[in-house]
Amino acid sequence: MPDALTLNAGFAHRDILHMLSGTVLGMFLGALDQTIVATSLPAMVGDLHGMEHMSWTVSAYLLTATASTPIYGKLSDLHGRSAVFRTAIAIFLVGSVASALAQTMGWLIAGRALQGLGGGGLVSIALTIIADIIPPRERGRYQAYFTTVWAVATVGGPMLGGVLVDALSWRWVFWINLPIGIAALLICSKALRRLPVHGGAKRIDYLGALLLLPAIVALLLVTTWAGTEFAWLSPEILGLVAVAAALIALLVAHERRAGDPLLPPRLFRNNVFVVANGIAFFMGAAAVGATIFLPLFLQVVIGASASNSGLLLLPFMLGLTAGATATGRFIRITGRYKIVPLVSLSVAVVAFLLFLGVARTTPAWLYGGYMAALGLGLGPAGPMVMIAVQNAVEMRDMGTATAFTSFFRSMGGSFGVALLGAILFAGLTRGGTLPVSANGLLHGGPAMLAALPDAVRQGIVASFAHSFRTLYLAAAAICGAGLVLGLFIKELPLRARLPQAPTATSEPPRASAEAAPSVADNDVIGG
Repeated sequence: MPDALTLNAGFAHRDILHMLSGTVLGMFLGALDQTIVATSLPAMVGDLHGMEHMSWTVSAYLLTATASTPIYGKLSDLHGRSAVFRTAIAIFLVGSVASALAQTMGWLIAGRALQGLGGGGLVSIALTIIADIIPPRERGRYQAYFTTVWAVATVGGPMLGGVLVDALSWRWVFWINLPIGIAALLICSKALRRLPVHGGAKRIDYLGALLLLPAIVALLLVTTWAGTEFAWLSPEILGLVAVAAALIALLVAHERRAGDPLLPPRLFRNNVFVVANGIAFFMGAAAVGATIFLPLFLQVVIGASASNSGLLLLPFMLGLTAGATATGRFIRITGRYKIVPLVSLSVAVVAFLLFLGVARTTPAWLYGGYMAALGLGLGPAGPMVMIAVQNAVEMRDMGTATAFTSFFRSMGGSFGVALLGAILFAGLTRGGTLPVSANGLLHGGPAMLAALPDAVRQGIVASFAHSFRTLYLAAAAICGAGLVLGLFIKELPLRARLPQAPTATSEPPRASAEAAPSVADNDVIGG
């Protein structure tokens, strides 16, 4: 019997795996670079004498990567995924070389910003390429590969960074990107040539981009600076919020009149796009928050070393992978997706609540089981959201819709870290009982605690344990918000075939039973 994917998309299973091999390598670059730098930061700032600018080596990458993601989506709709994806890899590699050769902190920060400019397209376009070659009903089978890559990068990145710094130097954290990126470029140059171009006339909404980019940067600076550099209600933070709000208002007004808008208003008349991206926001807040704060909990409250805390996260990452894989198979067999966030986020809520009872005396196997349950709860939401959005939009908007789903998940992660961090350290400093700085504890961990007198250390651990309980309640509430949103998402039939999409010079296809449902027909309100 012929391969169903060959009939539906023109690609046999082996062709798809060939295409995904280069795509996965490109995505791995973006995922790895967000984690491998963490363990090498002290060596970087020590060599370049820039301790006061340490946070910007991370923030510069996140700012440019998140801000450029929506732009990449639109460009890929207009010019095709292959060319834009390869351009993103090339920019990322140039930024890696610039970072590896840095002689000053300013040079390093600029190199990281350039890396982020390329990294913004690696994940979102990789996920869009799947939509070009695999029907929605089959898509979860392959998206699990991407979740696995992300989990491996999250767990292995910090360990690899530590090994490279100890054995060679911190510069190899960036040099190692070159062989991976060059391999990805070579594979993609050949494998992705058959990808279609879905856009019409190649018009770029420059004014929309000029309004969107600074709005995103302003919002990200709020999450980066609030509670650390400036107080939450300081004039600087409130000013950034006002700037972001004004730019977004101008953007909405402009996009309604633009002939070929950067963010088509028709997407926001689509129930699935709106609700699924809301779920992505809350899921990103919970998942990134867990990735950031669970190691701190393990180090300070449980007493694990920095290296062991990374290994202790393995159950969480394995749960993420298992959850994503099981979701892909479930969707492929049943063709249903609405039940996924309802079940998975319920599991995540329960898992966060179970952490309320974890203390230093709790057996490792027990809180390891809680972490695995948390991964199983958060893992399915990512593939489900992406499959639902890609199934609900027209092919001409596929890159834009996919990029904005990645964007909302990233923004959720940024706001989640800011909110949960504020909750954690507000509990620690309430009443002025914390004798050291909150940021110092966040970065110093067990080493800073070990240098304190026993009585002081025990008091800090007790304060942390109490404050983490509040954090877990807040994280459970975030998952609960995503769960409530899941009740309102429409469940459209998942296409078993890819619609015949227009090329850059052809007319749009007529609507058919197999074509993507028109976004104009999907009301925002509905269950």
